[in-house]
Amino acid sequence: MFTVMNRIPVPAAAAAGFEEQFGASMGAHLADVEGLLGARLLRPQGEGAVYVAVMDFVSKDAFSAWMRSASFHDAHSTSSPGMAGDVESFETVVAVGA
Repeated sequence: MFTVMNRIPVPAAAAAGFEEQFGASMGAHLADVEGLLGARLLRPQGEGAVYVAVMDFVSKDAFSAWMRSASFHDAHSTSSPGMAGDVESFETVVAVGA
């Protein structure tokens, strides 16, 4: 499994709107992505913490294919400036449970 995490700083005053917009975008653009196992938006619990978007793919190749797809470009065409965040990627070494 190949996991991508995007850490997104969002001002507290904009959090509700961000969650609504990001959730709608996920629903509209991720439903039919080949090789996508799941995607989540995690709400920060600490003061000054950032949102984290997590996407799990079957492989790095599946993630790379999505990055080249129309779905990816459509999902990111309306991103707000400053909301890009920091992207990290990981390969699963050990997994327990579902």
